[in-house]
Amino acid sequence: MEVTVSSIVTSIALVTLLTCAWRVVNWVWLRPKQLEKWLREQGFKGNPYKVLYGDTKEMTSMTRESRSKPMDTSSDDIIPRVLPSHHHSVHLHGKDYFQWMGPIPRVNIANPKLIKEILFNYEIFQKPRRNPLGRLLVSGVLSLEGDKWVMHRNLLNPAFHLEKLKHMVPAMCSSCSEMISKWEVLVSSTKGSCEVDVRSYLDNLTADVISRTAFGSNYEEGKRIFQLQKEQTSLTIQLMQSIYIPGWRFLPTKTNMRMKAIYCEVGDLLSNIINKRERMIKENDGDDDLLGILLKTNLKEIQEKGNKKNITMTTEEVIEECKLFYLAGQETTSALLVWTMILLSKYQKWQALAREEVLAVFGDKKPDSDGLNQLKTMTMILYEVLRLYPPAVVLSRTIHKKTKVGELVLPPGVELLLPILATHHDHEIWGKDASEFKPERFSEGVTKATKGPGAFIPFSGGPRICIGQNFSMVEAKIALAMILQCFSFQLSPSYVHAPVLFLTLNPQHGAHLILQKI
Repeated sequence: MEVTVSSIVTSIALVTLLTCAWRVVNWVWLRPKQLEKWLREQGFKGNPYKVLYGDTKEMTSMTRESRSKPMDTSSDDIIPRVLPSHHHSVHLHGKDYFQWMGPIPRVNIANPKLIKEILFNYEIFQKPRRNPLGRLLVSGVLSLEGDKWVMHRNLLNPAFHLEKLKHMVPAMCSSCSEMISKWEVLVSSTKGSCEVDVRSYLDNLTADVISRTAFGSNYEEGKRIFQLQKEQTSLTIQLMQSIYIPGWRFLPTKTNMRMKAIYCEVGDLLSNIINKRERMIKENDGDDDLLGILLKTNLKEIQEKGNKKNITMTTEEVIEECKLFYLAGQETTSALLVWTMILLSKYQKWQALAREEVLAVFGDKKPDSDGLNQLKTMTMILYEVLRLYPPAVVLSRTIHKKTKVGELVLPPGVELLLPILATHHDHEIWGKDASEFKPERFSEGVTKATKGPGAFIPFSGGPRICIGQNFSMVEAKIALAMILQCFSFQLSPSYVHAPVLFLTLNPQHGAHLILQKI
């Protein structure tokens, strides 16, 4: 009897061991080689797969080298520095290529028509981060599928309606006034002009705006959430730059423990805010900030349709959307404002034209929603900045099942890279001056500025287009208008032109400008 039990245990252990071994071999070798063969048959070129690491060592080395030296300040041709591995791969394999992020192939899609088809395909969406503690990078509607995505979008839409954004203009103006007051103190103490690294101030400005407009009366708690999210983002990026090892997230490493602590603290803070706000709403006393509008819409759906799956949001889902408010509402707008001030410092003619327009519309008064719609020159400038220096330089999507895109048939497990930056700088789409700052190309709108759909996608595109794009543009116009009313600015001799990708596109060594009071 003992021999029989021992034999059974041994057999089970052996089967388990062989199963695990098979899965590992399949993950690190058989499946990648199968995907590589499939992609080559579809016409894609790329390096042969290398066990486990793929192309990550070479990509890391190129990135490190590109960041070691700055660019010529006069140049806006930033692809070789920001995306060195992409730049290298295009020269080596052409625009349609694949790279290996460990055992996962990432396919570069350069054709704007295919990009548009991918963005409009409901079955192709971003795969959630494997480490749940890093979910903030792909949380929200971006990583949802089917009916769940439709439900989230429907509940979020009212919060970002233009009519609702009008009520947020005063809060945005208040945040901008506080920043400008700090600059005025600095300038007055140095006899009319001084050097300022505007990046940190604009970073704080957009955090201040999203805290006020998202959480209103819970503004101070919102600021604490922002600080934690900033740290969580930094830690998550560190993980994304390393090789994915199954089960690594469960180990009590310093990084994992800190990420877990942040995750829990942010969840607790947001739960408290949400619970308080829900009680206020039930008593017919809720603020018209982003969170208040979202909760009111969700509560209305619950009352009308019941708390059914795929119809209303759970508290956990609301928390994830609040995290996304910070990620999308702060990082992207901050990057847009930083590069706009840098480019207007380089191209003084356009700074003068923008200021002339602002003074003609608002004089010395604070901006209002009606006047913002009249800022045509500023809109052209912001579009051109978004074209040359988009906050997100690539979009990522994942094939979840065998999918036909144009003439391509792509297998599950493949990640697609839609190169926003490369598409925005493509000479075949934009002309020989594609890497030059020329806002006049948008004088007749976006449609007539491009040669095809899918060519200008700073906020993504299709049904999953960034829901906060209007919010971001309103905030950017207000901030820029108020800055132009008070200051002229130019590049400081200490400014180093070094665009770098850190979640969003930012100047590696800050944005040192000379501010002068008008």
